[in-house]
Amino acid sequence: MRMTGAEVLVNCLIEQDVDTVFGFPGGAVLFIYDALYEYQDKISHILTCHEQHAAHAADGYARSTGKTGVVIATSGPGASNLVTGIATAYMDSVPMVAITGNVSLGLLGKDSFQEIDIAGVTMPITKHNFIVKDVNDLADIVRQAFEIANTGRPGPVLIDIPKDITSAEVDYEPKKPKKIERQTKTITKDAVEKTAELINAAQKPLIYAGGGVIASDAAKELKAFAEKIGAPVTLSLMGIGAYPATDPNYTGMVGMHGTMTSSLAVTECDLLIAIGARFSDRVICKASTFAKNAKIVHIDIDPAEIGKNVPVVQSVIGDVKEVLKRLDKEVKKNDRKEWLAQIAEWKKQYPIDMDDEHCLMPQYIIETAWDMIKDNGVVTTEVGQHQMWVGQYLKAEKPRTLVTSGGLGTMGFGLGAAIGSQIGNPDKRVVNIAGDGSFHMNLAELATAVTYELPIIEIIMNNNVLGMVRQWQKMFYDKRYSHTTLDRKTDYKKLAEAFGALGFVVEKREEFAPAMQAALASGKPCVIDCRIGCDVNVLPMVPSGAPIEAPILELD
Repeated sequence: MRMTGAEVLVNCLIEQDVDTVFGFPGGAVLFIYDALYEYQDKISHILTCHEQHAAHAADGYARSTGKTGVVIATSGPGASNLVTGIATAYMDSVPMVAITGNVSLGLLGKDSFQEIDIAGVTMPITKHNFIVKDVNDLADIVRQAFEIANTGRPGPVLIDIPKDITSAEVDYEPKKPKKIERQTKTITKDAVEKTAELINAAQKPLIYAGGGVIASDAAKELKAFAEKIGAPVTLSLMGIGAYPATDPNYTGMVGMHGTMTSSLAVTECDLLIAIGARFSDRVICKASTFAKNAKIVHIDIDPAEIGKNVPVVQSVIGDVKEVLKRLDKEVKKNDRKEWLAQIAEWKKQYPIDMDDEHCLMPQYIIETAWDMIKDNGVVTTEVGQHQMWVGQYLKAEKPRTLVTSGGLGTMGFGLGAAIGSQIGNPDKRVVNIAGDGSFHMNLAELATAVTYELPIIEIIMNNNVLGMVRQWQKMFYDKRYSHTTLDRKTDYKKLAEAFGALGFVVEKREEFAPAMQAALASGKPCVIDCRIGCDVNVLPMVPSGAPIEAPILELD
């Protein structure tokens, strides 16, 4: 079948079961957009206001559905605007295919109008990238890109396509997508048996699980494994939802802003079992003292992570779901009552509770909103204090219910991610929790939500400051609040209405639930401006360079 390169591209996307792409058109991708017009009955395109947020939307779509996100941008600034979104997906191991247009082959390398070496720019933040220089290679490159994005540790792949490649004609033969096999060849019997021996011998094991459990669809196996060995479970921010937050043996989030219970469990355990987690600096705090009384075993799909940040005595490399299935056959059932009783005692002694019944507090906002949508909800966040409060107070029971930027910490991520999550999950209620600082980075995307009639609820923790940076200035810079007080005069209610959304202002605790109920009932995009104090802090907090067991629990 004779087709243009652009038509081949779109047909290959359809082959890969892509039903939605996000993007923004431009000169170098006009043939691609013409093909999207031709195939609009098979593949939808969501036009965002900015390419960065199209990338975040593709990311949110992928995280919330488990599918591969796809984003398209034109050459030059269109392509470079994707960089932050690609890096965000790379740091959090999200499967994404980014498609960029470029100038024609004869103009490459000549500083042509809107030309950029986007493959060179993105080389450090993609699993792989391609420049298509022969239209005959295009179909196979697209297929390879999806395979690479989803094989082993997931991540983004970029395909850069010169404009004349998209207009050239070629014979197209459809192919069924290659089945992505779980990575099991690297799982050795010896490694599994040695890990099981360590677990069986431990008196106080602790499971530290991360986003790899969710990527592997292994939440069910994790819970069964934890129950069998009688081990408490702590989660990284990226792992939230991988283990039920209401389970009595869940210790809460771990790390700089994790619970005191998690910090004490890490310090007192004699075996730390890391599963699908990468020991980031925000988790381990002071590396030399992290889990100082424990042997550490590491289960991960990526061999590069083993021993990278902390030394381990044993590892199992491979797909987490399959490793847990094999381990389950080798470990002995053990209730470890004394150890779990100690965990329960710490939870009573050090509750994560900052609520004040007389004030509008972040904990109340998060818990109340979640109670209203938890049976069918997805929460996305921006980055800052509000994100850490979500990590502390969101009672997520299932994977893919929290979508947040962990590794890169991208302010402005959340609203685009909410759009992608809502498109990917039309029957769910999506709430984006933001700070006023982050919201000013992406508020134009309210127009996208309104255009596509997406019933996203934007909850703004409005404290008129860049809260997380201000908290550091308060604690470590003698309260020198340099450029963190915003003093913006934005009327968020009027702003929402100007975009065609609904706006609410909440100044008192008793006003929030009615506003949330009205927003949910409206079925429209909504903005809820929640006025909170500028000195509400995220605690506990382990200071930079301090050991995990020495967090700051209170501030004047």
